[in-house]
Amino acid sequence: MARRCAISRRLRLRSRTILLVDMDSFFSSVETVRHPELVGLPVVVGADPKEGAGRGVVSTCSYEAREYGIHSGMPISKAYRLCPDATFLPVAMALYQSVSGRIMRILRSFACVDKFQRVSIDEAFLDVKANTLEDAIGIAREIKEEILEKEKLTCSIGIGLNKLVAKIASDMEKPDGLTVVAPDCVQEFLDPMPVTKIPGIGKKTEQMLKGIGVTTIHELREHDLRRLVSRFGKWGYRMHALACGIDGSAVEEDRTVKSVGREITFDEDTSDPDVIYDSIDALADGTHKALLNAGCLFRTVSVKVRFEGFDTHTRARSIGFMSSDPELVKRISKELVGEFIGKNKKLRLIGIRLSNLRVMGAESEIGDGMGARQTSIYEFIG
Repeated sequence: MARRCAISRRLRLRSRTILLVDMDSFFSSVETVRHPELVGLPVVVGADPKEGAGRGVVSTCSYEAREYGIHSGMPISKAYRLCPDATFLPVAMALYQSVSGRIMRILRSFACVDKFQRVSIDEAFLDVKANTLEDAIGIAREIKEEILEKEKLTCSIGIGLNKLVAKIASDMEKPDGLTVVAPDCVQEFLDPMPVTKIPGIGKKTEQMLKGIGVTTIHELREHDLRRLVSRFGKWGYRMHALACGIDGSAVEEDRTVKSVGREITFDEDTSDPDVIYDSIDALADGTHKALLNAGCLFRTVSVKVRFEGFDTHTRARSIGFMSSDPELVKRISKELVGEFIGKNKKLRLIGIRLSNLRVMGAESEIGDGMGARQTSIYEFIG
């Protein structure tokens, strides 16, 4: 963690103030609110573990469960092996969405007009009116107190001059944390961190950067920009800018639905075409219902298949017109999945996703087809 800088809290800010509010272990925390007897115990929300023989993955888990090595996205069977005494609960999405809606209304009330951006069911950016960092900290504490009082839930908040810094800061002190990074302390805050702290740098990019001797944000910032652009193209410019703490992206809500989809994990790995195609029919119906609920048309159908052993592949096909035809979704999905049937490997999971969406009515022509509260202050600036 970067050292703390001792500067008066009352010095005025010279730039915008962004908060990233991230609910702590949201699904499992909501469950402990309605099941108080689970407070302090390992709780796992996700698929049915079936005493270690279950399919599917962990959606989220309590911090107590994380002490056993359990984490989101882990196969539920492995989570059960790590902590068979944990309480395993199914995903209650309707409940979580309802609680999320109330929390987002609280957060929106603290943001400047049109300066709110929900980024997920449990996370949002706010651009707030604050003349000093003391003001910003006061707003953050008010947010935490109101959510705790009304929903009995905690959140972690990052405060920075842009979305990048606020996002990274929100992860520093969990749960119930509050981390502040002032403009003149951005590089001191970012430099020691691994490059994977920068959003968009995943395992593949991490390995490519490691190959040129870059493992920390400081090394990325100091690296020859021309070499980065030569190797990564425009993403090289973007990575370098982020490593310098530069992020001009606005806090604004994107009300456009990007995609809708459904997936299923089979109870047993299967290579039976009848089982696979029946599952595609059911998935296509569910995805089509989500499409209609969003009031959209689609132009691209994508499928995901995961084999035994977690080897995963995706395929996609776009059509030349906007559609809402469920039969077209089924036909294209079956053709795309058909490539993977008869490969002497069993399928573990299938998913369907519709993208390149457009709101109905936007097209004139439609085709005939479908813990304790903690505060880390890195600097206060005038």
